[in-house]
Amino acid sequence: MSATEPAGTAAERSGWQTIRSVAPYLWPEGESWVKRRVVLAMVALALAKVVSVSTPMVYKLAVDALAGPTPDAATMLGLGAIGLTVAYGVARLMTIGFGELRDVLFVRVGQRALRQLALETFTHIHRLSMRYHITRKTGGLSRIIERGVKGVDFLLRFMLLSVGPLILELSMVAVIFALAFGPSYMLTVVITIAAYVAFTFKVTEWRVKIRREMNEQDTDANQKAIDSLLNFETVKYFGAESREAGRYDTAMAGYEKAAVKTGQSLAFLNFGQALLISTGLVIIMAMAARGVQAGTLTVGDFVMVNAYMIQITMPLGFLGTVYREIRQSLVDMGEMFALLRQPAEVTDRPGAPDIAISGGTVELDEVFFGYDPERPILKGISLTVPAGQTVAIVGPSGSGKSTIGRLLFRFYDVTGGALRIDGQDLRDITQDSLHAQIGVVPQDTVLFNDTILYNIAYGRPDASRDEIEAAAKAAKIHEFIAALPEGYNTQVGERGLKLSGGEKQRVGIARTILKNPPILLLDEATSALDTQTERDIQDSLKAMGRGRTVITIAHRLSTIADADRIVVLEHGRIAEEGRHEDLLARGGRYAAMWQRQSAEAETEASDGAAA
Repeated sequence: MSATEPAGTAAERSGWQTIRSVAPYLWPEGESWVKRRVVLAMVALALAKVVSVSTPMVYKLAVDALAGPTPDAATMLGLGAIGLTVAYGVARLMTIGFGELRDVLFVRVGQRALRQLALETFTHIHRLSMRYHITRKTGGLSRIIERGVKGVDFLLRFMLLSVGPLILELSMVAVIFALAFGPSYMLTVVITIAAYVAFTFKVTEWRVKIRREMNEQDTDANQKAIDSLLNFETVKYFGAESREAGRYDTAMAGYEKAAVKTGQSLAFLNFGQALLISTGLVIIMAMAARGVQAGTLTVGDFVMVNAYMIQITMPLGFLGTVYREIRQSLVDMGEMFALLRQPAEVTDRPGAPDIAISGGTVELDEVFFGYDPERPILKGISLTVPAGQTVAIVGPSGSGKSTIGRLLFRFYDVTGGALRIDGQDLRDITQDSLHAQIGVVPQDTVLFNDTILYNIAYGRPDASRDEIEAAAKAAKIHEFIAALPEGYNTQVGERGLKLSGGEKQRVGIARTILKNPPILLLDEATSALDTQTERDIQDSLKAMGRGRTVITIAHRLSTIADADRIVVLEHGRIAEEGRHEDLLARGGRYAAMWQRQSAEAETEASDGAAA
């Protein structure tokens, strides 16, 4: 927004941008059936309104026919009072019928648009970079999507199918009043409607600010609740239930305050709307009553004026609610479309080919990278991992070990140099094909809240049951699964919390074995496990690595002593590299790390024996 642009103008411009963003989903290129349904729905809508504004005229003729013979009533379609009454009922039925036909025609269009928008948003979120996801809260993202899709649903149902028809109906009624009763009646109706709309819009703009504040408080409370529940164990460990309840209550107190303001402002809006509508109705009816007394209008005309005023009063009262919700929907949709406009940090270049793996040689060529430009992590690293070999990367925290793994999977792009597989720069090939060729076993395997079968099959969804069980056997977890009451159909709980750390790791290893990638990345895959479990899982990892290119990021040096080459990182640079025996003989940084960890292991062993 420019410095001289009013806030209201910016909000209005933003609202129209949001509406324009929805339009392509209602009028998509190349899908004629959608356009056909939209056109037919609009035709049904117009017919419903034409019949609707004609109905009070039939009502007037019926009343005049009952009040006494008049030339107009006697000649109208050759119908008497009974015939006109039946015609009135048919007209009312047709109004409802055309309205329902409009909804039947449009519902498929609307639901298709919602599905496409939700899918596009969900897919886009998965395309966004790791950097974006680690800075956003999952609870907040889920609420943005939820409210955005609901906002689109409301906009489609009410703006297109209620506000548009209302404007059409009000215009037709104003013209009828001008032709049938004179300009003064039309002017009174127009002034009443204009005052009502202006008041509604002005107060609603004020209320939208309060609603936005309420949304922010709601999102904050939801984030705190989800964060606390995801960290249930940590809360229990530190006896922090009351502290978490206090944080949540503080967030809900802000929501309560905003919600009270919303309720109070709604009462003010409703009373103001009722005052304006009632005033206009009384004035119009008084004018019609004077006309009847003067003999210029019939009793039927008086009834028709009343019928028209009631007919427009009901949707006008509804307009207040619709406009408030439309404004809120535009805010919610604006957040969702802003999310859709969030650019992906890592993208495939146009026409990028799939990666072609001939052996699986990984090469880092003078690689520079930093999460923050002011704080570089990797400072010109050159490293080659030959096909079929195992290279371990060790070093202190912050040296850049895990960063190399993230760059290899292309969660980020290097800021200098190049990272290649079989001579192909990762920036020149598609991400999907790259991900298909790399298997990752992280330090903490996170599982989906589904069955063990589903979680192992996640490595290759089209795998047969025999292949899944073979992968579980290779990961040394088949017997454990078979001993469970529900076997492979056992639910693992959210994030796999029903399984132990070792069991989760074995499931993760099994799904990576099932994926059968030529390149493996073991990112401190056993550092969170106890010594015995680690030794057991190491056998599975070694078996899985045979015939593959393996990059092991390790903390415990005992797990990588038999690697083909060990690379020691320090401050983003390679400090040493070589085989285990050579590095020990050199007496450098690796040897010092080995001695320190060996001493710690001996101390733990002696303490355990003493206990």
